[in-house]
Amino acid sequence: MVSENSDASDGDMTALALKILVAGGFGVGKTTLVGAVSEIRPLRTEELLSELGESVDDTGGVDQKVTTTVAMDFGRITIRSGLSLYLFGTPGQDRFWFLWDELSQGALGAVVLADTRRLEDCFPAVDYFEHRHIPFVVAVNCFTGARAYGAQDVSRALDLDQGTPVVLCDARDRDSGKEVLIRLVEYAGRVHTARLLDSVG
Repeated sequence: MVSENSDASDGDMTALALKILVAGGFGVGKTTLVGAVSEIRPLRTEELLSELGESVDDTGGVDQKVTTTVAMDFGRITIRSGLSLYLFGTPGQDRFWFLWDELSQGALGAVVLADTRRLEDCFPAVDYFEHRHIPFVVAVNCFTGARAYGAQDVSRALDLDQGTPVVLCDARDRDSGKEVLIRLVEYAGRVHTARLLDSVG
């Protein structure tokens, strides 16, 4: 989380930039979400899937996927005047998880993308953020042809802590992705405020 001073026509104002992670399993739509909502050309570190990766990456259910993120995705979106979000998309495969600790430093919170066809793939991300007490929301990416489940069904299936938001979204749609991010910022703000009050109580 960083503050940036910027000049404005009505005088100096402080612009707030918040760091957000976008996580989840392999092929769930993290790169798509960052690209859809970013107001700048997103930075992507995608490489073609290779035969060498077939023995370690589970591509079941995402057979049409031909590339994968090997470091991170990066984008930026302005939520309102004076508030920007810097988005860092994490790689989904187990072999790249060593990058998560670096990417999570200073993050306000995270979006865990979920695919109901492979819901178990987002368990590691949920566990990661729960154990590190990083606020997160679960965003169910509603793929065409996938069985529809309600937010409560997904929350129970993932055994989420009470109060952890679950939202339905379309990672390809900018407005849908923006709503997910707004929900996260609101939720993370409440969590951090409660922790601050507890620490001084």
